[in-house]
Amino acid sequence: PLDEALVRTVALSSGGVLSPMVAMLGAVAAQEVLKAISRKFMPLDQWLYFDALDCLPEDGELLPSPEDCAPRGSRYDGQIAVFGAGFQEKLSRQHYLLVGAGAIGCELLKVFALVGLGARNSGGLTVVDMDHIERSNLSRQFLFRSQDIGRPKAEVAAAAARRLNPDLQVIPLTYPLDPTTEHIYGDNFFSHVDGVAAALDSFQARRYVAARCTHYLKPLLEAGTLGTRGSAKVFMPHVTEAYRAPASAAASEDAPYPVCTVRHFPSTAEHTLQWARDEFEGLFRLSAETINHHQQAHTSLADMDGPQTLTLLKPVLGVLRVRAQNWQDCVAWALGHWKLCFHYGIKQLLRHFPPNKVLEDGTPFWSGPKQCPQPLEFDTNQDMHLLYVLAAANLYAQMHGLPGSQDSTALRELLKLLPQPDPQQMAPIFASNLELASASAEFGPEQLKELNKALEFWTVGPPLKPLMFEKDDDSNFHVDFVAAAASLRCQNYGIPPVSRAQSKRIVGQIIPAIATTTAAVAGLLGLELYKVVGGPRPRSAFRHSYVHLAENYLIRYMPFAPAIQTFHHLKWTCWDRLKVPAGQPERTLELLLAHLQEQHGLRVRMLLHGPALLYSAGWSPEKQALRLPLRVTELVQQVTGQVLAPGLRVLVLELSCEGEEEDTAFPPLHYEL
Repeated sequence: PLDEALVRTVALSSGGVLSPMVAMLGAVAAQEVLKAISRKFMPLDQWLYFDALDCLPEDGELLPSPEDCAPRGSRYDGQIAVFGAGFQEKLSRQHYLLVGAGAIGCELLKVFALVGLGARNSGGLTVVDMDHIERSNLSRQFLFRSQDIGRPKAEVAAAAARRLNPDLQVIPLTYPLDPTTEHIYGDNFFSHVDGVAAALDSFQARRYVAARCTHYLKPLLEAGTLGTRGSAKVFMPHVTEAYRAPASAAASEDAPYPVCTVRHFPSTAEHTLQWARDEFEGLFRLSAETINHHQQAHTSLADMDGPQTLTLLKPVLGVLRVRAQNWQDCVAWALGHWKLCFHYGIKQLLRHFPPNKVLEDGTPFWSGPKQCPQPLEFDTNQDMHLLYVLAAANLYAQMHGLPGSQDSTALRELLKLLPQPDPQQMAPIFASNLELASASAEFGPEQLKELNKALEFWTVGPPLKPLMFEKDDDSNFHVDFVAAAASLRCQNYGIPPVSRAQSKRIVGQIIPAIATTTAAVAGLLGLELYKVVGGPRPRSAFRHSYVHLAENYLIRYMPFAPAIQTFHHLKWTCWDRLKVPAGQPERTLELLLAHLQEQHGLRVRMLLHGPALLYSAGWSPEKQALRLPLRVTELVQQVTGQVLAPGLRVLVLELSCEGEEEDTAFPPLHYEL
């Protein structure tokens, strides 16, 4: 039988033109052209049927009236014909945050400009991206031109969007959205945001942005691509599940290889790159942060809670041996570290595990994936040796606030004049992760005393500058250091090295993009935007989408509902939180624990703020007595050694309670200030 309601809906919207729909279908058409030219992949056979009727209200009585859909002589008349002028006004008043101005970000910004998102004085669009434009971006990030190379992506993209729609109220920001900038993107910032669109190229960044959306209860539009495959997803507070990175991505990013394999027994170039990336973090970020923390807090590391101290000793002491005063000091340190990593370190490894070592069962130790290494001799005529020292010295100089140098010839001459460094004390070597864990458990007062003694020399003087790894700036020596370190590591172990470009792709975890796929996912997200802005909608209205343009595959499905957890009488999802209202005077830790037991029946076993342990029921009565009388804010500042950010409205605490199951994840505790 004829579906009269469907015919009526199609007829009423037939005069409409929606840019998200155009982007989606245009991407499919463009991919078909590429198939015809390249003769690769299967072309479409006969018809493609695609509709987005789910963008309209499910109850026919709620459809906009003919008067509301009448033309206004506006650039949005094609959109008004479908959704009405009232919806268009609501769209223009939205405040949205777009994170990422790369390939997908450019496409989304185009869609937002064309639909009029935030195109009134009462609305706005904030674009966040810390990267600068490179020549390789131009093929798929269409808002950029050759003359824009080297300029900030956010600023150029915002200017291009204004040219597409002069009414667009767009603000570019070049500060990264990560834990280091929560004083910028904090409570005040997110209180003015209606929704977030994420166009990011790493799962780590996606997870962080998604966590902020969950924390502030903001809708999240999220897209990703991999060649001709792409996904577009929508996450609505209390309606759908929250964002979760794919298990494969979590495994590849969080713990890609066993620690001992990376440290001492690499067998692939990926192992050496992981090691080099860890070197960068330990030498140039974690060490500086540790020293700065000690200077600011004036506390002993022996007072720190948690296992994080175990990971600090080696990289921090490696940096603390020399406080650089000039470029020569930086070069001397870099040369010493070269010797430590690629000569003395390998010799030490071979003393522990000689080339002829045999296991108890008669199997040679150096067999299978374990490749016996050879120490390298430093040679100024070897380009990779020189590049490592140049990059490491410049990074060390940046960390100390000193000028660097790019003069390889002068560096070669300087290295000839420097005395050869002596072997330095090195960390013990373990054959397996089990041995490493066992040794870590024995980490005791002597090691902490050594670290604190070294830190005493740093209680005065300017703070160091922690370096955050940035793959897209070819002048900062970040990728140069990692690529050179990995290449030298490959030489040690007889592993075929990879090129600098391959190193950059692997350590930057870049997800490649092509213009057709990015346009498709941006269009699909634009369709979900209509639903998010339109008002309260049931879960059945929203769609996650997966597209594979090469195989003519498109699937759209309803998002999952948020999982419900229970504990006694409590029920919650990932969107819920335990709220503790502000009190005058502020609660002590003892009163907070009593409040949780009285109001929610929770006997707290552990209370944490981030990685900092504030309270443990397993502590001695003496230690508990020191902390229970403290105000919660006072306790947090004392344990973390950091002053609370001005304007902070909520402290987020995590708790573990008596009687909980192994898989119980309590909602975060929002302690209002």
